Amino acid sequence: MDITLSVAAFLFSIIGTAGCIIPVLPGTVMSYAGLLCAYFTSYSHISTPAVWIWLAVSVAVCAADYFLPAWMTRRFGGSKAGAIGATVGVIAGFFLFPPFGVILGPFMGAVLGELLHDKSDPAKALLVGFGSFLSFIVGTGLKLAASVGMFIHVATDTYPVVRDWLATIF
Repeated sequence: MDITLSVAAFLFSIIGTAGCIIPVLPGTVMSYAGLLCAYFTSYSHISTPAVWIWLAVSVAVCAADYFLPAWMTRRFGGSKAGAIGATVGVIAGFFLFPPFGVILGPFMGAVLGELLHDKSDPAKALLVGFGSFLSFIVGTGLKLAASVGMFIHVATDTYPVVRDWLATIF
């Protein structure tokens, strides 16, 4: 059972880290699932407070990633149309122009949303687009930092046992 949990821990952690960039996968949730798999192995040295702290970090990062685009769009003077455009831009960019569409989609969507809302101020639309792009970068950075942190925690907890298993097999 430990081998299955260890393999699952690494797979969830790697997929979770990739999921920070790919918007279809829930990155931090997958990384946390990997941490839990590592925690439930018989040899784990991950403490219970560490599991709760990583849960709090995961929830905070997911909440920030959810609220950050709307907040940054408003902070840069955008309307609801800009926020909706940024969301549509992320989804459309992922499917139409991967991988660059995920990066440029929020910007283009927010700009187009603002221009559809108010055609008279294209400079404001560009500023709102920049705010949306910045929120995507910050949100992705937060998710990536949390997922890499959990991956490192899983790897340092699992590596000695995996090294011993491989030494006995080969």
